Amino acid sequence: MPDLGRQLHEHVEALFPICRSITGEGLRETLRYIGRVLPLEVREVPSGTRVLDWTVPPEWTIRGAFVATLGGRRVVDFRRSNLHILQYSMPVDRVVTRQELAAHLYSLPDQPDLIPYRTAYYGDTWGFCVADRDRQALTDDSYHVRIDSTLAPGSLSYGECILPGSSSNEVLFSAHCCHPSLANDNLSSIAVAIELARWLMRAPRRYSYRLLFMPGTIGAIAWLHANRDCVHRVEHGLVLTCLGDPAPISYKRTRSSNAAIDRYAAAALREEGHAHRVHPFMPIGYDERQYCSPGFNLPVGCLMRSPGGTFPEYHTSADNLDLVQPGALADSLRILQRIVHLIERDEVWRNASPYGEPQLGRRGLYAPIGDELSTQTYDQMSLLWVLNLSDGEHSLFDIAERSGRPFDAVVAAAEALAKAGLLQRDLLAENDGSVATLRRRPDRVDAVE
Repeated sequence: MPDLGRQLHEHVEALFPICRSITGEGLRETLRYIGRVLPLEVREVPSGTRVLDWTVPPEWTIRGAFVATLGGRRVVDFRRSNLHILQYSMPVDRVVTRQELAAHLYSLPDQPDLIPYRTAYYGDTWGFCVADRDRQALTDDSYHVRIDSTLAPGSLSYGECILPGSSSNEVLFSAHCCHPSLANDNLSSIAVAIELARWLMRAPRRYSYRLLFMPGTIGAIAWLHANRDCVHRVEHGLVLTCLGDPAPISYKRTRSSNAAIDRYAAAALREEGHAHRVHPFMPIGYDERQYCSPGFNLPVGCLMRSPGGTFPEYHTSADNLDLVQPGALADSLRILQRIVHLIERDEVWRNASPYGEPQLGRRGLYAPIGDELSTQTYDQMSLLWVLNLSDGEHSLFDIAERSGRPFDAVVAAAEALAKAGLLQRDLLAENDGSVATLRRRPDRVDAVE
């Protein structure tokens, strides 16, 4: 865990200095970094392209920006922090009065030492973000303002890492990569997603996995527009964000609130002792609100530690390398791996001998002496629950929740029963490759949900 945490934090450190936005070279530089460690396909969507109800904006390039006294002393300088510039600021180079400058300054009076992060992606304006203490010190009558930027036809970039499995049904992980030097709200999820993908590449996969690295909102909308005819393959999904701060893990449910991923994530949080940190769906937040929009209604939740907007460093210069902890990053990855384990091992079986209880003793699955069950290799109660509920109407996860047995004990029991010829995979679910067929059956009767 210490080595893994350091490795994850090194990704954050490497990406932290880059000035990212929803378009531009900083975004592409970030995708190139990811592409050096993952098989990443980078897509470019030209400016002006209509994507659902949106239009891809011009590409923004920022080369420098400052506010200086008329004597030439720079009191605000983009070179000192890329948070100083209001994202998507138009170019400007002129002398302005203090009053005019004040209308283009953004600060946090309640956090006077911090620089806020602000954007104006779809507005024709310019501005600077400053610490409120520095703003109060601007007492000259006039200042020289220069923003060396370009808004011109270009493209929006996003990356896809696709890891095929034995089924074409997909698990989707999505991380936004449009914020500048913000370590938790942006880079922590990128780092965890990179190492999650590398772990998945080494593992056998029943599902196919798609990891998306894209600018927030407009990136997810562009991807949904391009994939609207095949998004039905997404059976489980998670938006990843804010995975490096010291708070315990949290989960925000999907729009339906009872999708399989909701149950898997809630189970993983219960195992960690954080069942109270499962939050209801709300149509605000990160890109889960795009995936969960009513026309798509994909089963995509959001995994995080501190939810966005709930920690004082959020969208400020205090969201830095000190806030993101190696141990928290490693813990987030471990919990994600647990959720993947639940996804991969949850299957639908049918009892091959459903009339009466089959004789387990002659198959080596039952204790020869009734009061010595606890000494047996197999969990007897899990065996009996699996036999009873493997009727094509319950998955292994359903059985674990109904019985109160540990999921891994239920999986082990199913494997033992299948080896003994007492279980067979449900043919419909086997053809579909997942538990999705079970969830879609019109005659579904689920005693758990």
